[in-house]
Amino acid sequence: MIPHPKIIRLTNGMFQENCYIVASSSTKEAALIDPGEETDLFLRRLKHENLTLRSVWLTHGHVDHVDGVKRIVEQTGADVFLHPDDRGLYDRVSQQGAVWGLQSESAPPPDRDLAHGDELRVGDFSFIVLHVPGHSRGGVAFFGHGMVFAGDSLFAGSIGRTDLPGGDTETLLTSIREQLLTLPDETVVYPGHGSETTIGVERRTNPFLRGYGS
Repeated sequence: MIPHPKIIRLTNGMFQENCYIVASSSTKEAALIDPGEETDLFLRRLKHENLTLRSVWLTHGHVDHVDGVKRIVEQTGADVFLHPDDRGLYDRVSQQGAVWGLQSESAPPPDRDLAHGDELRVGDFSFIVLHVPGHSRGGVAFFGHGMVFAGDSLFAGSIGRTDLPGGDTETLLTSIREQLLTLPDETVVYPGHGSETTIGVERRTNPFLRGYGS
């Protein structure tokens, strides 16, 4: 049997954002993708699974995906990875939160700038960084082992909103076509909100992608 990373989805907060734990069962090491508001939930689950958190991977810099970074880093010492084109959003997390009535704390500087094509490792597994701007300038996805963590670029039956700072509809559609729809149809899509889907299902049925499926 081919080993696969363990994936735990933790839907949390007022935005019902999906935070993901990606872990190696053999090494008990983990990465945390997009820690939103409910840091206690994330920390409890890591402890329950007896996992050591090594890194925080951010698909983009919007507050619902980064609100918990400061406390996670304080509690675990994990390194933070972010695409530099979203540094402006990330550095204004407290201002972003105030718009939604959240008391968000400023997050620590990223430890590593992500770039398209980078390889990220968690235990004995590796993922490739895909730059997918359009929802935000520095939006990325993480692809490997038959799955892609798509952030807010692609959802089941929808795509990310583009009316926020850094958003652009045509850029997002181009990103989806060139970086996500080129993945195998059976690739499982783990989105930033909502339920899982596959690339094949979205290629065939997503109403926002008509004319973008090939």
